[in-house]
Amino acid sequence: MSVLDMIGPVMIGPSSSHTAGACRIGLLARAILETSPEKAEISLHGSFAKTGRGHGTDRALVAGLLGFRPDDGRLPDALAEAERAGLAVTWAVADLGNVHPNSVRLVLEGGGRRATVLGSSIGGGAVEILEIDGVPVRFSGARHTLLVGHQDFYGAIATVTRVVADDRVNIAALSSNRDRRGGDALMCLELDGRLSDPALAWVARIHGMHWVRMLPPVMDEG
Repeated sequence: MSVLDMIGPVMIGPSSSHTAGACRIGLLARAILETSPEKAEISLHGSFAKTGRGHGTDRALVAGLLGFRPDDGRLPDALAEAERAGLAVTWAVADLGNVHPNSVRLVLEGGGRRATVLGSSIGGGAVEILEIDGVPVRFSGARHTLLVGHQDFYGAIATVTRVVADDRVNIAALSSNRDRRGGDALMCLELDGRLSDPALAWVARIHGMHWVRMLPPVMDEG
């Protein structure tokens, strides 16, 4: 057990779930969009909706979208920072279904891109991303994470994992989901290290690939 496990994450704010976890969800959503968001529609669920403002959840989510980490001293002023950065934020309360009470859906737009991300803060600053653009996924952001949005086709997983192996990066966990056979699919590979830029470019050139994201870890090292 590390010191982090005993005392919790280094952060600004009163609650690891409502503040550190919320900030990490924002960081992952920003990385999925792969650019600075210009608009964010944020729908709060459960405890996030009921007590989030008092615990700083609103500021923490926006801080993550701005690229601030949980220990960033600018986090308490994130709403003002967002206004200065030109990030327009709208808020709503929503029932997101059978998910953790500390959950949020973010619809982001920026640089001509759009991404919808559903995430949960599950305690102690840990998070899970559960859905991207309507396709189920599950990863924590604790490792380097390769996300590949693609058309569902025979051999897709084998083709991508071969590139990862050739780049001499180990796969810690892998999952894949699709909306229907032959439709849109999402591959998630949690890796022991970052894939090289040439390898990422190679994956992007594979026929049937829509987009590729290499997300850095957002959890503190323990």
